[in-house]
Amino acid sequence: MNVILITACPSGMATTFLAARRLEQAAKRRGWQPTVEMHGELEPLAPASAEAIDAAELVIVAADHVPDPQRFAGKRLFQASIAQALPDPSAFLERASREATSFMAPEDAPGSLSAPLSKAPEHAPRSSQTTVAESSPAKNIVAVTACPTGVAHTFMAAEALAEAGRALGHRIRVETQGSVGAQDELSDDEIRDADVVILACDIEVDPTRFAGKRIWRTSTGNALKKSRQTVEEALANAEVESQAGAAGGGERKKSVKEKGVYKHLLTGVSFMLPMVVAGGLLIALSFVFGIEAFKEEGTLAAALMQIGGGTAFALMIPVLAGYIAYSIADRPGIAPGMIGGMLASQVGAGFIGGIIAGFLAGYVAKAVTQYVKLPASVESLKPILIIPLIASLVTGLVMIYVVGEPVAALLSTLTAFLENMGSANAVLLGILLGAMMCFDLGGPVNKAAYTFGVGLLASETYAPMAAIMAAGMVPALGMGIASFVARNKFATAEREAGKASFVLGMCFITEGAIPFAAKDPLRVIPACMVGGAITGALSMLFGAELMAPHGGIFVLLIPNAITPVLLYLAAIVAGALVTGLGYAMIKRGEAPVVTANA
Repeated sequence: MNVILITACPSGMATTFLAARRLEQAAKRRGWQPTVEMHGELEPLAPASAEAIDAAELVIVAADHVPDPQRFAGKRLFQASIAQALPDPSAFLERASREATSFMAPEDAPGSLSAPLSKAPEHAPRSSQTTVAESSPAKNIVAVTACPTGVAHTFMAAEALAEAGRALGHRIRVETQGSVGAQDELSDDEIRDADVVILACDIEVDPTRFAGKRIWRTSTGNALKKSRQTVEEALANAEVESQAGAAGGGERKKSVKEKGVYKHLLTGVSFMLPMVVAGGLLIALSFVFGIEAFKEEGTLAAALMQIGGGTAFALMIPVLAGYIAYSIADRPGIAPGMIGGMLASQVGAGFIGGIIAGFLAGYVAKAVTQYVKLPASVESLKPILIIPLIASLVTGLVMIYVVGEPVAALLSTLTAFLENMGSANAVLLGILLGAMMCFDLGGPVNKAAYTFGVGLLASETYAPMAAIMAAGMVPALGMGIASFVARNKFATAEREAGKASFVLGMCFITEGAIPFAAKDPLRVIPACMVGGAITGALSMLFGAELMAPHGGIFVLLIPNAITPVLLYLAAIVAGALVTGLGYAMIKRGEAPVVTANA
């Protein structure tokens, strides 16, 4: 029998490839002649030819939707989720042969994009049951995703939105604004033709190119965990934003995570991070020539210290403050924010003063924009003269005469406490920071701990950052270890997700543990928090110091970026083993989960 096998998973990674190969082998053992169409990133897409479709007696789709459905009109077709195909491919093929029915493609399905099939059998898992969006025709959707670090949530949310949009029968294009800039950038034509714009962003992105379009704002976390609901809500409730609303992040009622203080702060942190990473690693490189070699003028060590410590670190707080203000007031906030940040740095108020300066400058600039009315003849002077002058003056005077000295004293006290605290206090701080990093796997609590550590780098306090990064690696590493140690408790798809999670953990991407936490939060999160707390405590106890706030295990390749190296590694291994072995013991063997967007 001639059959067509189609596989696709939300991430387009290893599960797609594995399912395709196992189904192909099982089909050949049954004496079938399979044609395989795999939708993934490991191999280029090779669609089934028209001749193969004409000759096919059965089409089997192991995916949440049918790619390009109209080409299969009238064919016997069976569709179920890829998670059902992996455990027993032979039984899956037998079921497909038995339950396949003549396929009728949705009339409004886009010719070259994915559309959902009719309802899956009742005995299939709930996650595999998809329905055709019969009540509304296919829509054109464009989306942008962006998270503070631009590494994990940005791309995972993008894939989840794309998958959900196609599963609902719509045309969707997603642009990612990650750590390397915009990728898959939306064209002017795509934006013009869009029925709705989804901005799944934890940081501020420029909304001006979407002027006049219906916009729905949410967080990357919602887009990742509730992707289908996000698309449906966007289509139903998106609104055209006013210019003021766009600049301020929109006025829809949302959680603190999606707008307000949290979003503005993370925007500043995301722009500051490259300065911290570059500056910290350059300082570490200067230590290669000796801890005090930079004091000798004219040497390479002195040049590296000047670039890293004298310049990159000097820009950290102004950039933090400037882009907090930018998130609040758009471009008019950048100048007063950076001026306030530089003053905070000069008066010794550090990152706490920079945060205050950023919010102060942003809201003053926004108030001037909205409430200072000028004659039409001089209105054009407002963004280049009036706003920078007033906002910079107010911010500067407040920083010098009101905020500067008290905050500088507070920061000095905090720094002295961290530098002189005993072992017991260091361990307690490590436990707190480690548990926070593992509590919500990239959420607000995690980001609060991370921002605390990054800010202290500007005060040359490196121990908390070491504990924070080490603990942040534990959840994803632990899930990888658990899926390997207790293989019989994990479905094949989960074990594949565990491999990806382990790699992500080594890269300090805590979000690799999200699919496991989403499936079993009451066991996964406590196991992660215990392991993270142990790692954080050990890191602080060993006196580990980290010069750069990201990079995971690969920062070890930079001399002096982490000290002491072996004890730091031991802290990470200890916490990861506690999490992995602990979860392996308490996990119950249950039905398979859908793999994560890695």
